[in-house]
Amino acid sequence: MLRKCSVAFILLLVFSFSVTLLGIEPAQVYFPGTLESFWVYEDHEGNELTRVAIEGEEIAGKTYPAFSYEPELEDWADYSCFIHPSLYNVSEAGITLVVGEEVENGVNARLKKEMDMFAEVLSQEMLTQLPPGVEIPNFNLHVDVEAEAHDHLFLLPDTITINEEWDVNQIEVKAKIIPEGLGDPNNEQLKVDFTIVETGIVVGTETVETIAGTFEDCLKVEYRTETTAVMTPNPPPEEVAPSGETVTTVWFAPNVGIVKLHQISGYMFLDMIPEDADFSFTFPPPTEKTLELKRYEIKTAE
Repeated sequence: MLRKCSVAFILLLVFSFSVTLLGIEPAQVYFPGTLESFWVYEDHEGNELTRVAIEGEEIAGKTYPAFSYEPELEDWADYSCFIHPSLYNVSEAGITLVVGEEVENGVNARLKKEMDMFAEVLSQEMLTQLPPGVEIPNFNLHVDVEAEAHDHLFLLPDTITINEEWDVNQIEVKAKIIPEGLGDPNNEQLKVDFTIVETGIVVGTETVETIAGTFEDCLKVEYRTETTAVMTPNPPPEEVAPSGETVTTVWFAPNVGIVKLHQISGYMFLDMIPEDADFSFTFPPPTEKTLELKRYEIKTAE
């Protein structure tokens, strides 16, 4: 009986030790960047994107590893910090992406595209409401967007803990729609100030099937944005819907990196328009994109 208890106790110790090792797996295991390593991804439309680990840059005395991409990004509205990070840093705190300016460019382009769409719709609606025989006024709506993001995006903490949330990034945005040709623009312009807070949480581990093969023990991480907005002139709260959120799910395989991504993005500005607004135009549904690993090679460090 004593021998059986001893064996059981030893097995329990071995199991506990194994769990502890898994719990302290460093974050960098899930984001390798050995020089000349490459990852080829395919998106939901069949387009390929190749990421290559290249020589990094020195910033304030620290060397930051880097990635290059083929093809290069053409439209900043398509930018994703998870898909297109250029520089990153590995430290005792975890993994951070150096994406401040890139995030600002992406948010500017994305929001400007939304507000340009709304401005075009609003212009058409205003014209249709003119009485018959009234001369169409010569005017247009100018859109101005300015975003400010933190320089570093906190991708993964060094200690991986299931269901423990952390702050990923925060972005402040000032946007204006300015009518031109309708009198004093200062009396007519619409201003919206956005605050976007993004958080991350490790949901668990999963086995993931991709074009490149099957990967076990992948970290499944969910990144979620929450956007608040203040509009001037400020309409009654019941007339403004909340801004859309973006939910990005990323799967990280040990010693490989990102093997799959799924993202659903609401609209920062368009989602604020009430559903019962009297517009003849139907605004588009949330956008959805996927990305999965097609082939890769992780070089061995010398």
